[in-house]
Amino acid sequence: MDIRSTDTSLLTWTGDTLALGLPEGAIEIAGELAELNDKLGGNLGDLISETEFEGKLGSSAATRLGGGPIRKLILVGLGKTADFDLQTLRLAAAAIARLAKQQKSQALAISLPVVGDQSATAGAITEGLLLATHQDTRFKSTKEEKGAKLETVELLGLGEQASAIAKSEQICSGVILARELVNAPANTVTPLTMAETAEQIAAEYGLSLNILEQEECESLGMGAFLGVAKASDIPPKFLHLIYKPQGTPKRKLAIVGKSLTFDSGGLNIKGAGSGIETMKMDMGGGAATLGAAKAIAQLQPEVEVHFICPATENMISGRAMHPGDILTASNGKTIEVNNTDAEGRLTLADGLVFAEKLEVDAIVDLATLTGACVIALGDDIAGLWSSDESLAAQIQEAAKLAGEKFWPMPLEEKYFEGMKSQIADMKNTGPRPGGSITAALFLKQFINNTPWLHLDIAGPVWSDKENGVNNSGATGFPVRTLVNWVMANN
Repeated sequence: MDIRSTDTSLLTWTGDTLALGLPEGAIEIAGELAELNDKLGGNLGDLISETEFEGKLGSSAATRLGGGPIRKLILVGLGKTADFDLQTLRLAAAAIARLAKQQKSQALAISLPVVGDQSATAGAITEGLLLATHQDTRFKSTKEEKGAKLETVELLGLGEQASAIAKSEQICSGVILARELVNAPANTVTPLTMAETAEQIAAEYGLSLNILEQEECESLGMGAFLGVAKASDIPPKFLHLIYKPQGTPKRKLAIVGKSLTFDSGGLNIKGAGSGIETMKMDMGGGAATLGAAKAIAQLQPEVEVHFICPATENMISGRAMHPGDILTASNGKTIEVNNTDAEGRLTLADGLVFAEKLEVDAIVDLATLTGACVIALGDDIAGLWSSDESLAAQIQEAAKLAGEKFWPMPLEEKYFEGMKSQIADMKNTGPRPGGSITAALFLKQFINNTPWLHLDIAGPVWSDKENGVNNSGATGFPVRTLVNWVMANN
């Protein structure tokens, strides 16, 4: 899809399909709308009247105009003017893209209000278009692409915004990579595939890559990570991908993503009705980490970023860790495994220790960590825990710009009492109440003094239905938040 911006107004544009965004309220055909209505032979007013279109958020209307300077017309509701933000533009662009596909449009022009500035507006619209039109059909024997395909999109009245559009295209390439990694089944994406993906990013964009094999992980004392990995016939891969700017970096950051390419639950096996068939997405944190790496490598900020993915499977075999086993993490702390299905935190423990040894300024980890977080916050909102208020504020601001949602959660130290072990330093799970909090408290044991933030993305990493800029399947959450955070440190 070729997206470009132009000074052309909606009154002078001619072509296949014109899309307008209109705010909520009684829509008066006056001023520019009156001129457009005259140009369209009264069809704009007729469409608004016949469909009782009122501009409510999520509403839309479309019609074919036959002959004339414009052949199809699309209207989308933007909601209340007071609530306009960049996410309003993304959602409008996503709705327009889907309607244009239904209309079999090849050329599309979009007229939406400016939010912030023209550059930010063009970027947000581009994100909405690209993310809504992305379809992962790799595993279909018959592709369902029928009729005309949307080829060109003009963003009207925004002037020259090629740089902003290109930036959003680069960010979306990272989101789409994350989506495709999560969408793929576990017999396609394995720890080896994660390593190959990291190699491709490193080769294409000039990043450094260190892949720690099992022997190296053993020498570093990564007993928690390897305790999970040892049941699988596929060897683990501890990935360390490094982006460095050409000059002196302004900041040094680390992103650690949980990378379980399949989670059977181990000997505490996930039974029928547990959603075991969806556990290919348990590497959503690692997928987003690699997606962010791809985007950041293209954007080239003056920030050094370390992307860490402890990739493995949690399987069942004669080598599997047992409930009751004691593992020693790479910081020397001992863990009594009272549930082999709480394995992600074990892999992250060694990932966090590794990240802190790099002497970075801040660490963010992200993981499809707990069902408890989904129960608490639902499918659209991720949980956020942090030892540092400033870092938490940075991530929240980055998320707001991305239109991705996080809710701050407490690190209630009292809850860690339920994770204490009589024979080791801690257990890997605590009582059922507050399960997402105790999981975060477990991770906190593997951080010393570095500002740290944990994101539990178990809900938003996947959508069972079309939702905003996302189609059904993997969402690529929260690549855009991570990228915005890194760029804000630039």
